[in-house]
Amino acid sequence: MALFIGVMSGTSLDGIDIAIVDISNNKIQLRAAETFPFSKSLRDDLFTLINTGRAHLQQLGQVDIALGHAYSDAILQLLSETNIKPSEINAIGCHGQTIFHAPEAAYPFSMQIGNASVVAELTGITTVADFRQRDMVLGGQGAPLVPAFHKAMFHNADEDTVIANIGGISNITILPADSHKPTLGFDTGPGNILMDQWYQQHHKALYDENGQWARDGQVDDELLSLLLMDPFFLQDVPKSTGREHFNLTWLTNKLVEFDTPIKAQSIQKTLLQLTVRSIANAVKTYAATSGSLFVCGGGAHNAVLMQALQDELSDMNVHNTADLGLAPDWVEACAFAWLGMQTINHQSGNLPAVTGASKPTILGGIYSSSEAS
Repeated sequence: MALFIGVMSGTSLDGIDIAIVDISNNKIQLRAAETFPFSKSLRDDLFTLINTGRAHLQQLGQVDIALGHAYSDAILQLLSETNIKPSEINAIGCHGQTIFHAPEAAYPFSMQIGNASVVAELTGITTVADFRQRDMVLGGQGAPLVPAFHKAMFHNADEDTVIANIGGISNITILPADSHKPTLGFDTGPGNILMDQWYQQHHKALYDENGQWARDGQVDDELLSLLLMDPFFLQDVPKSTGREHFNLTWLTNKLVEFDTPIKAQSIQKTLLQLTVRSIANAVKTYAATSGSLFVCGGGAHNAVLMQALQDELSDMNVHNTADLGLAPDWVEACAFAWLGMQTINHQSGNLPAVTGASKPTILGGIYSSSEAS
């Protein structure tokens, strides 16, 4: 038995996902998982950092440390609930919270906070963090990184398969049945981020549960066409994106440009269709031979979105990853447990065909625990 912990808090800021994963004998098995809520103050601070892109250095440093404490508390609570000792865990793979992703900058970088020194010290477990930067030094996008895990977990030798992760941002992984062919993957555009932010403008809730509000809206085809004209959707792969690009300001500017009255509920339905259409267009362009698409992330729980995706991809079978043995809520946390394992074992974690890096590389920095022998 070789236990690793994966920690993931995504662009939706809907909580801290912790997964305990057994990775041994070439098998990956989820032992336990739980989502822990952010405190209101920490969530508000993270929203401010991400949405404004500005902070006093003291504020940035304080939130970095506070998030490290929140990760540590969540890890220790899950270990306590499962009667697993910290000494039984080989390592933690901690993605951190992305507050800025800039693959096109003069000096490309991706910034994740959630201080790994705090996590290693408070949990007593060696921690791997800052996964994206090494890939970017080699000319890669630093994202998406989960396709390497998707290949290890979900490869099907009998059928070309697509994994679609619909979190705040959506990305797809294309897994050819022929293992000698390269695995491909890239961000397709917004996932839940625009839907969530638009919903929050009109309701006292964080998201449109199960797509209920969007269900009775009407897709405005002209607005959808305008949104799909954004240069990101026309960009060649590899590519990645984030809140820095797709956010409420982006949507507001597009609505001003559209300059036609439209009901708020129909905007919500159009945003849902934007997520669906951008994923479907990517699949049709790069994965036309695939027979099945499996969805993970929060979008897998949106019945309206899932049906719309099946309608757009009528020649494919659309399911969620539970049908492959791993519930959609835990795929990314498990992925960073696996990536942490790769780093600890001095194995590469990136796929150059996915990120555009010049070569495979070991990802992240290792923060050894003071408890380590």
